[in-house]
Amino acid sequence: MIRGMKSGRKREWSVYILRCGDGTLYAGIAKNVQARLKQHNNGKGAAYTRTHLPVELVYEKNGLTRSKALIREAQIKRMPRDKKETLIH
Repeated sequence: MIRGMKSGRKREWSVYILRCGDGTLYAGIAKNVQARLKQHNNGKGAAYTRTHLPVELVYEKNGLTRSKALIREAQIKRMPRDKKETLIH
């Protein structure tokens, strides 16, 4: 095993998509999506969402490792809007 890595890593991360007040979409990761959503709506989240309030949770995928969540977030951020909308629905 690689030094410093933990065996049996927990799958406790989630990737999520928010629809902002102006209709734009924002993707992120969190261990607790509901707590993170509250932070976003209180203006304590990402700089982007602070200027595009309010936000609404429209997509959530749970049970990921942090690494898998980061990879999926990057994939979502690269998607064109129509593909994101398909994912949401």
